[in-house]
Amino acid sequence: MSALRAVAALGLPDAWIGAGFIRNAVWDMLHDIKPRLHFDDVDVVWFDPARTDPAWDAALAARLPPGLNWSVTNQARMHARHGHAPYHDTADAIRHWPETATAVAARLHDDRLEVLAPHGLDDLFAGMLRPSPGRVAAFARRIAAKPWLRDWPGLRISGTGC
Repeated sequence: MSALRAVAALGLPDAWIGAGFIRNAVWDMLHDIKPRLHFDDVDVVWFDPARTDPAWDAALAARLPPGLNWSVTNQARMHARHGHAPYHDTADAIRHWPETATAVAARLHDDRLEVLAPHGLDDLFAGMLRPSPGRVAAFARRIAAKPWLRDWPGLRISGTGC
C-alpha cells in the first residue's frame, strides 16, 4: 500500500503499478509461499503524450521513496519500441505486455484500490502462463529467460508449444 500511495502522490495521469510486482505476489500466494516483498522491480506506468521524453520518467523516479527499485515509464512512447500503433492509454499499453498474467496493474484512486486487467484475472489466479494476443515470440523469449517455473513450479504454460 505504501508503494501505491507514493505513486498516487505524484498525481500522474493514468498511473498504475503493474507487472511482476503484482503477479509475483499472487504467485507466492498460489504456491503457499510466505509473502515476499517483490521490490526488485516496481513498474510504474503512466500515460501522457505531452511528456514522452525519458527524462520525465527519471525525474519522477527520483521523487519516489528510496529503498525500492522503481522503474517509471510513460506508456505513451512505448509503442515505438515494440513496433505497435500508438497506444491510446495505459490500459491499451498493458494489453500489449507479453503475457496475460503480467498484464495487470493496480492503483489508489480517491482512496480506493483499482485493478486494471485488460485480459482479465483468470490466468493470473490460475497460475497460467499464456501469451497476450500477438506476443507469442516475446512470450517464448521470456519463458526461456525467466526463472518462473523454478520459483513457482505449479505454473502451467499454454498457447505456445514452448
